[in-house]
Amino acid sequence: QVQLVESGGGLVQPGGSLRLSCAASRLTFSRYAMSWYRQAPGKERELVATVTSVGGSTNYADSVKGRFTISRDNAKNSVYLQMNSLKPEDTAVYICNARSRSETDYWGQGTQVTVSS
Repeated sequence: QVQLVESGGGLVQPGGSLRLSCAASRLTFSRYAMSWYRQAPGKERELVATVTSVGGSTNYADSVKGRFTISRDNAKNSVYLQMNSLKPEDTAVYICNARSRSETDYWGQGTQVTVSS
């Protein structure tokens, strides 16, 4: 059973930073595209950022471009999301996703990020 465990969420003031981590196990990590999604109360799940399995190319939602950075460490089976210049509208549960080349999805449980003064 694939496991994805997120950490690093919390309460931060507007303009602050957080770094999320997702540790993966029971999968050949380097073969999976890794993404961060987020879901705010009453809203649909939103794709935030993706890093590909080959080449490590990245893509971001327009709402986070220039503020968030996704990265992966295949040696540690981990993916990260560095979030800077946080805004109240970034408040959500952030969820780690692993997608295989056959487009099978695995999901973590999520970590809460709250941006508030």
